[in-house]
This record gives sequence, C-alpha cells and structure tokens, in this order.
Amino acid sequence: MNKTLVAYFSCTGTTRRAAQALAAAVDADVYEIRPQIPYTPADLDWRNKKSRSSVEMNDPDFRPALADKNAAIGAYNTIFVGFPIWWYVAPTIINTFLETYDFSGKRVILFATSGGSGFGETAAALKKSLSPDAALVEGKLLNTGLSPADLRAWRQSLAL
Repeated sequence: MNKTLVAYFSCTGTTRRAAQALAAAVDADVYEIRPQIPYTPADLDWRNKKSRSSVEMNDPDFRPALADKNAAIGAYNTIFVGFPIWWYVAPTIINTFLETYDFSGKRVILFATSGGSGFGETAAALKKSLSPDAALVEGKLLNTGLSPADLRAWRQSLAL
C-alpha cells in the first residue's frame, strides 16, 4: 500500500489552503511543519533586510528549530512537501524538516505557493538536505484555481 503524506509550512495561510486541497484530492494525511518560534508579519517583511525571513534567506546554513518532531515519516512511501517560495528559495525551516527525518527510500514531491517566482534552484538546494537515497521530485506551484480533479490528475501524472 502506498501511503501518502502532505507536509507543509505556511505563514499566511496560502500554503495551508493548497496543502489541505491537495491532501483532500489525493486522500493523504496532513502534517503541519511549524517553527518553534512562530513568524510574525514583521518577520515576513521582504523589504526589511533585517527581518527574520530575510536574514534566514541570506544565511543558507541557518536552521530554525521545529516546534515538534512528531511526523511519522516512516509510515509513508510518498511525501508531498509544501512551502511558500521566499526570494526564489524555500524557507530554511524546510531544510530543518528534511534534515530531521530519515527519508531513505521515500519519494518526496515538492509543491509551493508564490506571489511571482518559480522554483528556480529550490529543488537542487533542498536535495542536499535529504537522505541520499530519497527520490526528490520538483513538483509544481499550487497557487489558486486548481480543482480537485486537477490535483488528482497531477498526482496520476507522477505515477505514484
């Protein structure tokens, strides 16, 4: 049996809505990736070079702590991992998540939400945080307007 998990990080609710829609469409469990210190609106101000998110994005080695380490990754074969794109990259909490668990033998499919940029080099950067024998798939942007049928069709196209 191929069990599927949709794990996601969201600050404003956009990625949460995409993750919940995806999980409902593909009959997957859901896990929220939460930082130990929640982000505030000021932390997300991209115009402020001293904001928390801006500082994190400029330090690729920084790893914010997770609020918990309760994701039952071992119970799943396929894990969708979702996040907002911040300045053309994934938030570093995604690296923390991928480095915390053993994804050996798992298929990890990325999805993201974005106000304007695409994945860029995000998948290549995240691959370094995964177990060496995990299969990483750059998925797609799940912004708005995708129906449950669209999401199911995307999952089928991945040959899971």
